[in-house]
Amino acid sequence: MNKLIITCAISGAEVTKEQNPYVPYSVIEMVREAYEAYQAGAAIIHLHVRHDDGKPTQSKKRYAQVMKAIQKKCPDVIIQPSTGGAVGMKRDERLKPTLLSPEMCTLDCGTLNFGGDAIFVNTENDIKYFAEKIYDRQIFPELECFEKGHIDMVLRLHKKGFIKEPMHFSFVLGVNGGMTGEERDFHFMRESIPKTATYSVAGIGKYEFSLAELSIKYGGHVRVGLEDNLYIDKGVLAKGNKELVEKVVKIAKAYGREIASPAEARQILGLRR
Repeated sequence: MNKLIITCAISGAEVTKEQNPYVPYSVIEMVREAYEAYQAGAAIIHLHVRHDDGKPTQSKKRYAQVMKAIQKKCPDVIIQPSTGGAVGMKRDERLKPTLLSPEMCTLDCGTLNFGGDAIFVNTENDIKYFAEKIYDRQIFPELECFEKGHIDMVLRLHKKGFIKEPMHFSFVLGVNGGMTGEERDFHFMRESIPKTATYSVAGIGKYEFSLAELSIKYGGHVRVGLEDNLYIDKGVLAKGNKELVEKVVKIAKAYGREIASPAEARQILGLRR
């Protein structure tokens, strides 16, 4: 079984300091959260950026500031910008971080209700457009799938040549409007991808650690972070991303899974730095 790759989603685009004061907005806060997560065992930092007032942005300039500062503090960490951005953003706005040539980024693989009137739109043509730009810029995409239909879309587009191997999936489960994060959902998703593919699981809210344990047990990888879950235990706010990563490391040790360094994560995923 491969070593465990831990991704930490340090901020997201929607959660706020009012919900948890450790949610980072400023460059200094982003670096602090990324560094502490990295020190705790995260090989990948999944990155959304904010203005200092917390407003989400896909600004190339802001991403450049944050990415440069993180790389200075943790030179070998894998930085994975989001091309999801925030609900309502257009294609080219969402793709701005890819102009900085990161080694990895996300590619959302289907449309999803996000609760209330919010719809996270990713049409088939959106996905094709994003994939073309991402591969042209020689970036490795993490294929974010919120339900089984998104996996089916990936496999259809793979057959047509839009999505290439190696394929690395991220199962994002428990979103309001998406697939839940029960054990049956986890097995349904992992059994639906090719045997040659790798996968990571991001459990939203109450599903974060139960899904992390399942993924550790069955040879997958894990994403945690304040973007996905604000609590370390029921009713107890996490004091930063570090605590969430440390809890996953503890679970992994109970199952005998060693933690992958960034260099080992690159080897497992087939990344070229």
